[in-house]
This record gives sequence, C-alpha cells and structure tokens, in this order.
Amino acid sequence: MVRRVVDLLRRVPALTLIGMIRAYQSVISPMTGPTCKYYPSCSQYALTAVRRHGALRGTGLALWRLLRCNPWSLGGVDDVPPARHTH
Repeated sequence: MVRRVVDLLRRVPALTLIGMIRAYQSVISPMTGPTCKYYPSCSQYALTAVRRHGALRGTGLALWRLLRCNPWSLGGVDDVPPARHTH
C-alpha cells in the first residue's frame, strides 16, 4: 500500500507535465499550425521525453530541443534518446 502511494507521488510531476503538453497540443497548437522544423514536433518530443525519462530529465531534453528549434536550425529527424537503464 505504502509502495503504491510513493510510486504515485513519484509520477505526479510527470503526469502533470503530460497533461499540460496535451492541453497545448489540443488548444494552442491547432491555432498556430505546423511550425516545427523537426520530426517529431517539439510538443510530441516533449511528451515522449517526459514519458520515457520522467519529469526532470524529460523536461531538460524538451527545453534543449526548444532551444534548437529556431530560424537558423536545419531541422530534420530528432528522436528522443532511449531511456538509461540502471542496474
């Protein structure tokens, strides 16, 4: 029981970020149209990064991606790196 509560508390930040990204994708993104030079889009990249790496590292990866998505960037395919395995 305690383990489930602790596990849920660990996931709350990631679930909150996922909700915010999904809200952006549903409400704001349709109004701006496709503007990202990368595939997957920056918001989809952020969603995958948070799901794969958790709130802290996922947010860092998403922010780094947003910094690279600028008018001087060539863009292209930029996949989220695989999760690190801890032993």
